[in-house]
Amino acid sequence: MIANADVLTFFQHNPAISASVIEQEAGIPTTTLTKALTGGRILNAKHLAALYPILKKYGYTDASARKAKVISIANHKGGVGKTTTTLNLGRALSILGKRVLLIDLDSQGNLSQVLGVEEPQKQVVNALLGNESLPIVRITDNFDLAPSDLELANADLELVQAVGGVNQLKNVIAGLRAQYDYILIDCPPALNIFTNSALVASTSCLITLQPEASAMKGINNLFERITQVRDRINHELTVEGIVLTLVDKRLNVHRDMLNYIRSGVLTNFTIFNTEIRLNVALKESQIAQQDIFTYAKDSHGAADYRSLALELTRQNVH
Repeated sequence: MIANADVLTFFQHNPAISASVIEQEAGIPTTTLTKALTGGRILNAKHLAALYPILKKYGYTDASARKAKVISIANHKGGVGKTTTTLNLGRALSILGKRVLLIDLDSQGNLSQVLGVEEPQKQVVNALLGNESLPIVRITDNFDLAPSDLELANADLELVQAVGGVNQLKNVIAGLRAQYDYILIDCPPALNIFTNSALVASTSCLITLQPEASAMKGINNLFERITQVRDRINHELTVEGIVLTLVDKRLNVHRDMLNYIRSGVLTNFTIFNTEIRLNVALKESQIAQQDIFTYAKDSHGAADYRSLALELTRQNVH
């Protein structure tokens, strides 16, 4: 059924839904739900029974059926904003009230370092090779991290040789999907066992792409790998879309490439309307070991990642 806490969480995640409208549709006394949402009362069994079918109509799902969307942030090329996007898209989603877990699957450990987690005693590799649960570090409300560092690089061959090694990440994530709304995986800049593992574990893949000719080279290799994983192992896998990063429209090459990309060269895939502009605050925030919303909430970087989060969740972009 549904509990008082479930109702509160549902409205926290869906602030646009009117409590008074729900009260009317459920046939419960005026202000009953409104008072519960402000902590002024506890909903009783009769109220909860009346609310349950109405909230289901508005998108409520039982905790047992709720599963996170698992998104790999991927590109075979380095320096195209994968880690920056994983970090700041994840933080933007958490600010919107979503429960978010970030998984650092890059042996450079940049995502973990930016969040202030260096040389973690327990990290992703322990779950991949040691039959341990995925270690999770709480960063802030609704925002968690599974960290990694250089130790992950040493696990490459062992994971390749392990029976079912490419499925292990999916296995350790499976028990966590009911606890989160989004699980974002920061992939390494290579089509290796870790990227394969991420794609096998994911429901979709988000590709970061810098609008330069060099970034387009070899992009078909990534699409081919996604197709292979989908056809052979993970039939659920889709391409969430392509997000253009490090965009500087002052440069002719960027303007030309943006037109080229949006004119139809990648017509088989969604290209997000939101573009992540080149913004010095994004780089500074990582040096300061902060997400962009903590470091410079009024910057172009914060505005762009908020817009991307709204677009990803199919909300109106303001």
